[in-house]
Amino acid sequence: MISDIVRWLEPYPFLYRPARSVYRAGCRVRDARRRRHEEHIAREFHRIFYHGPLGQDGLWFTINWLGVPVQKLPFDLCIMQEILYETRPELIIECGMYHGGSTWFLASICDALDCGQILACDITHQNLHPAVSTHPRIELVETGSTSPEFAELARTRAAGKRTMVILDSDHSRDHVLNELRLHGPLVSPGCYLICEDTNINGHPVFEDFGPGPWEALQQYLAESPGMWTVDEHRERLMVTFNPGGYLRRNAE
Repeated sequence: MISDIVRWLEPYPFLYRPARSVYRAGCRVRDARRRRHEEHIAREFHRIFYHGPLGQDGLWFTINWLGVPVQKLPFDLCIMQEILYETRPELIIECGMYHGGSTWFLASICDALDCGQILACDITHQNLHPAVSTHPRIELVETGSTSPEFAELARTRAAGKRTMVILDSDHSRDHVLNELRLHGPLVSPGCYLICEDTNINGHPVFEDFGPGPWEALQQYLAESPGMWTVDEHRERLMVTFNPGGYLRRNAE
């Protein structure tokens, strides 16, 4: 082994020092190559899971939570429960729910923690799983996430409560930017805003989507310096549908 050879040279400083430098440089090159290889594998897995294996739809369409379609990357669901456990929000504002699987998931974790209510909205409830509307922790509103009515209701419900916000409705840049501006200030210091699906428009999937959540988030962060920390620790599982989208509110 090269490392053994370097150690054998230790009694001879004139040989040991240059050998050690060459060895360390080789390690850096090897580690960089390995990181690139791992990142390539993660991107390809991300694309296959999102767009689907050959001849199939995206695998995320097949994910359920306790019988309700949740349509998330399981890694992100794991991270979300970590956040709920660590921050114990009293209110979770969820913009966009479709079948309601993620709302159902949030309520399940809140039940386990014995803490938290969910205020969730969507422009239509026609796709909503019937079980979701019966959960005592869930309040459903059939309206757009940026409507004046919902904005006022969210402000009222969040008053005096540890509040978290999840954005997963219309993914166009302008809509997401409006959501960030409206609901971002409701997040309590130490709690999270999760801007979902920042992976689209080539980050790294759905390349032809056009400007979406990623682009909206970059603009919003530029508008609110010092307000948020992008929590890269929440992306440690290597694949996330929300790259750069886990924001922790800084202390004021």
